[in-house]
Amino acid sequence: MNGPIRIILADDHTLVRQSLARLLNETSNMSVVGDIGTADEAVDSAIRANPDVVVLDIDMPGIAAFDAARTIVARCPGAKIIFLSAFTHDRYIEAALNCGAMGYVCKTEPPEKVVRAIRSVASGQTYFSPEVQARLVVEGDGVHLAGQEIKSRANQLTNRELEVLRYIARGLSKKEIAKTMHLSVKTVENHAASVMGRLDIHDRVALTRFAIREGLIEP
Repeated sequence: MNGPIRIILADDHTLVRQSLARLLNETSNMSVVGDIGTADEAVDSAIRANPDVVVLDIDMPGIAAFDAARTIVARCPGAKIIFLSAFTHDRYIEAALNCGAMGYVCKTEPPEKVVRAIRSVASGQTYFSPEVQARLVVEGDGVHLAGQEIKSRANQLTNRELEVLRYIARGLSKKEIAKTMHLSVKTVENHAASVMGRLDIHDRVALTRFAIREGLIEP
């Protein structure tokens, strides 16, 4: 790679993000070209700057981080994705792998591990924190969660329905979900009805409890 590794940081905790940005800018051969607080801004910034690595906090305002990652991978083929999270639910790890992430770093790790993760994914390798790595297996067709498939009613939902459920659990109205996901309100209503029907859960409070219990959102 010619020149420094160009990095976008997206985390809604300003102190964490700016402290990490300072560390990376002081690290040899690294340059932070985007320092933002939402996943929506991460997408816009990535399209403008075409970075080498995008570091995304999983739980931010606006569009879901996993949706943002899929958009960035599609629009910026050279960009590598690393997720940051305080949680290691199987659902998060599975979603990160499904949207093409090459790294998953736990927030309990020291900042230097983020530096190591960035260097690894920028060179085409993967990096997962030890507690994540211990639950993964590498096979010929890629990296997967170890053990049997997660057994849950949530497995009945499509990827789109899971995203709608996450937004409902985060307190967004159907109109806000439609705007965030670039769908019509009617389409969101249909997805929401399907979610409630498949799960046999028919109010927002119960859906939120279900989403937290299943590791679909952070509590």
